[in-house]
Amino acid sequence: MTDVRVDGYPVERGDEILTPEALAFVGEMQSRFGARRNELLGMRAGRRDEVARTGRLDFLPHTEDIREAEWTVAAAPADLTDRRTEITGPTERKMAINALNSGARVWLADLEDANTPHWSNVVSGQVNLYDAVRGEIAFTSAEGKRYALRDDVRPATIVVRPRGWHLDERHVLVDGQPVVGALVDFGLHFFHNAAELLARGSGPYFYLAKMESHLEARLWDDVFTFAQQRRGIPHGSVRATVLIETIPAAFEMDEILYELREHASGLNAGRWDYLFSIIKNFRDAGPAFVLPDRGDVTMTAPMMRAYTDLLVATCHRRGAFAIGGMAAFIPSRRDPQINERALAKVREDKERESGDGFDGSWVAHPDLVPVCTEIFDKILADRPNQLDRRRDDVRVSAEQLLDVSSVPGAPSAAGLRTNIDVGLRYLEAWLGGTGAVGIHNLMEDAATAEISRSQIWQWVHNDVVLDNGETVTPELVRTVADDVVAAIRDEIGEQAFRASRYGQARALFEQVALDDDFVEFLTLPAYESID
Repeated sequence: MTDVRVDGYPVERGDEILTPEALAFVGEMQSRFGARRNELLGMRAGRRDEVARTGRLDFLPHTEDIREAEWTVAAAPADLTDRRTEITGPTERKMAINALNSGARVWLADLEDANTPHWSNVVSGQVNLYDAVRGEIAFTSAEGKRYALRDDVRPATIVVRPRGWHLDERHVLVDGQPVVGALVDFGLHFFHNAAELLARGSGPYFYLAKMESHLEARLWDDVFTFAQQRRGIPHGSVRATVLIETIPAAFEMDEILYELREHASGLNAGRWDYLFSIIKNFRDAGPAFVLPDRGDVTMTAPMMRAYTDLLVATCHRRGAFAIGGMAAFIPSRRDPQINERALAKVREDKERESGDGFDGSWVAHPDLVPVCTEIFDKILADRPNQLDRRRDDVRVSAEQLLDVSSVPGAPSAAGLRTNIDVGLRYLEAWLGGTGAVGIHNLMEDAATAEISRSQIWQWVHNDVVLDNGETVTPELVRTVADDVVAAIRDEIGEQAFRASRYGQARALFEQVALDDDFVEFLTLPAYESID
């Protein structure tokens, strides 16, 4: 019999979630699937070694028959047919209520990049999902302001994003070993809420993050099949939307949908993690793979157009939804000029996506829901989506997906400073338990912090010369970091700075940005520093 043990501190209402039956369910999944997860992570490392040796990725020759054959995924359930606007955010209680009330069709309830794996967040996030599913979620702030679900707005359909395969949950142990974090997040939500969701006319819907191959999708499909059988849930009730946010996965879109075809709902263009993945995989492939400043890599760059065109074409050929990327802007109530400029960019971005055939897109703030909805309304009219719009004209090659050298722009001193500033501010908040952070009117999460630190690593190891003539070296990075830290200290005041985690954040940032050995995910060493 599997020995499942919780090694975490008490969390309010945690006993309602961490029941013996729920933990046994998670433990059985770990026993069945944990070893396969480990093997697949090992395969990632092998593929990365091949990229380092060849400087190349390509479509898989042995799965060509899947790409050439005609097949479709299962039809979408009623409350997932219209996804024109999706709002993303953590499962923090107030933010969950605001997301459900926002008017968006879907709430991506994020247990991954917009969350942090502090044990209190892991457990309370499940508590909040439990209440949200039942329409019983409410919150009163310290100032006495009450938040509750509105009667005049249809609540957003809940789609939960578990952690990626690479993360463990050290507070839940099976036979003395940490359980895969994704299985904890998926398992607790499915155990408590799958039947309730179906009874309410919805279902257990998920976003799947950070996958790198169709074999990882096959593992998820096996997890879904087992979970449904074990809990007496009809097969095919689960619907999964996969984030194509790694460069290896971009070469396996068809295969990923095929593996999940009885449970698949769509693919999402996860642009920030996608850029991080390109840098990570080709970090030592030479100057041709050095990206310019993050802000210069727009969705109109040739390699990004190839990526999104392929995603839409693949989805619509297979009857799956294509969901666009994040509008990360946070409106300012104090600076209308910032709003005007940023909203113009948001509109341009969503107009491009809707015009290209995407069925919907993401926003990070409730104030952007009407903007995104309005733009997709113009394209969709009374249709729920654009599945009838095939993109059979699209032909994308490996060379187009890897055409980094055609991205306009260049690394700059301002870009280096921004990377350091965003990286430090984000990690300071992350260490304190906040995974979605507003920085300079943008919602930053772990993906953007990954870009910041990996780009610096790549610039240092390729002797990149900035626009001011300086070569990026560890010494220059530390010098700029000194200046950034001093500016933050002046901004927040000495007392607040002393009480902050900026010292710890800086040490962590320099480790993942400057060490010779590239850390696969900054959240791995960061996790060792939290409760």
